[in-house]
Amino acid sequence: MRLITAALLAVSVFGATAAQAEMKLTSKDLTSGKTMADAQVFNSFGCTGKNISPELTWSGAPDGTKSFAVMVYDPDAPTGSGWWHWSVFNIPADASKIATGASGDKKLPAGAVEGRTDFGTSGYGGACPPAGDAPHHYQFTVYALSVDKLPLPETAPGAMVGFYVRANTLDRASIEVTYGR
Repeated sequence: MRLITAALLAVSVFGATAAQAEMKLTSKDLTSGKTMADAQVFNSFGCTGKNISPELTWSGAPDGTKSFAVMVYDPDAPTGSGWWHWSVFNIPADASKIATGASGDKKLPAGAVEGRTDFGTSGYGGACPPAGDAPHHYQFTVYALSVDKLPLPETAPGAMVGFYVRANTLDRASIEVTYGR
């Protein structure tokens, strides 16, 4: 009985009386733990995919969320620092989705900005690991941010966007897929 009373006291003292929603990321184009479809694979550097940005839908953002960012990262790239495939920031707080092909069709939520990928351009850059490598992991992550806007231009590289995003993150959710050739 004393153990239960102590646990209830700890819960009320630390303000954890109500369960907080868990942030979730889903996609009709990506399945966590599965292989990325050719539609999302890059179309250059020896790869022959369609380079279509995937649909991403999120829910469960915490109170205080003022904007969102989406980042796609390959930690397995043989660069010593991974590879940034996509960054989208300044997504309004009332947004909960990016449609399939939004990057190529410029149909991102109003005000959203796409940073520069490690391919050297802004916009989505799909998977394209070196031929013969073990399949790489591609982490698609949405971040709930505590600020309305990040003070960055569309030429900002992924590492810089990542620095600002992580400094202002309230919560995040990810889908990880693989791709090899």
